[in-house]
Amino acid sequence: MYHVVLEPSGLVVQAGPQDDLLSAAAEAGVAVPAACRNGVCEICEARLLAGQALNTRNQHTIQVGERLMLCRSRALENLTLEINAVMAAGAIQPRKFQAKVVDVRSINHDVYRVELELPRRRELTFHAGQYLSVSLPDQGPSFFSIASSPEAKNLELHIQASPDWGSAQKVIDALSPGAEVTLELPYGRACLAAAPTKPLFLVAAGTGFAQMKSLMDYLAGTTYDQPIKFFWGVRRHEDMYLRSMAQQWEADSSTFTFLPVVGDDEDNDWSGHHDQLVRAVLAAGSDWANVEVHASGSPTMVYTLMDALVEAGLPQDAFFSDVLEYAPRNR
Repeated sequence: MYHVVLEPSGLVVQAGPQDDLLSAAAEAGVAVPAACRNGVCEICEARLLAGQALNTRNQHTIQVGERLMLCRSRALENLTLEINAVMAAGAIQPRKFQAKVVDVRSINHDVYRVELELPRRRELTFHAGQYLSVSLPDQGPSFFSIASSPEAKNLELHIQASPDWGSAQKVIDALSPGAEVTLELPYGRACLAAAPTKPLFLVAAGTGFAQMKSLMDYLAGTTYDQPIKFFWGVRRHEDMYLRSMAQQWEADSSTFTFLPVVGDDEDNDWSGHHDQLVRAVLAAGSDWANVEVHASGSPTMVYTLMDALVEAGLPQDAFFSDVLEYAPRNR
């Protein structure tokens, strides 16, 4: 296998001698703009900065400084390519989009699944695990994790709303099927621009499941084969609104483990359940120096988890959460 470095993103793709570079990138989960896949549209164009590649159309050896089409090129050795259309995790600039509400349905006692359609979906690029804002008249933006893969046709949100949560309920009331809504996206650096090289620990509290679903849907389209452990913490069993989906992931993969964490105790406050979730992650055990952790939940849960794992040996730069960006703490 050859190492193919994509600059300026710094992403690395593994490519065999018989693999076209576009397919190798797709298997690694790297989003490269493409259309025709036969070298005509030139959308997947890159410039060779180091190494040698083969043009499979005319068998020409591509030299440093020459341009190539990833769909019609194979690596002859380790390569470095310049392709500005490929973005590093979190590097895509947010833009506003108009979307149409396709469907809103209740999936448990206080969580709704919302499906949104963008008329020009090809113009939208985001990474698995990012989030968006929904803007409604006379209200500030409301932020929600994207629950769908970057490859999905429509966007999916999981919105928790109950009658006593006024702002969230207003969002649900406004998102009736057929309505138009303004979105701004993508946000967040706790995301995947390529499949990781280490085992994954995914830790979610409540509707933090949405972010983990996006990551799982994305990884399903790659050749990622490392172990994944998914911890989902909720207060009560009925709060685990897509438990069957997580159970199906476990049934379908020998490398995926689902570990539900349910407080199921009305007398305990939510912070107690957060502690229980952190304890469950630590109890699972791991070579913490060689894993990657993605966490979604309240700042209290996220920082408690991060501190515990760093103390156990996890490098801090292997811990990813949007909380670290939108609720930084001073030390």
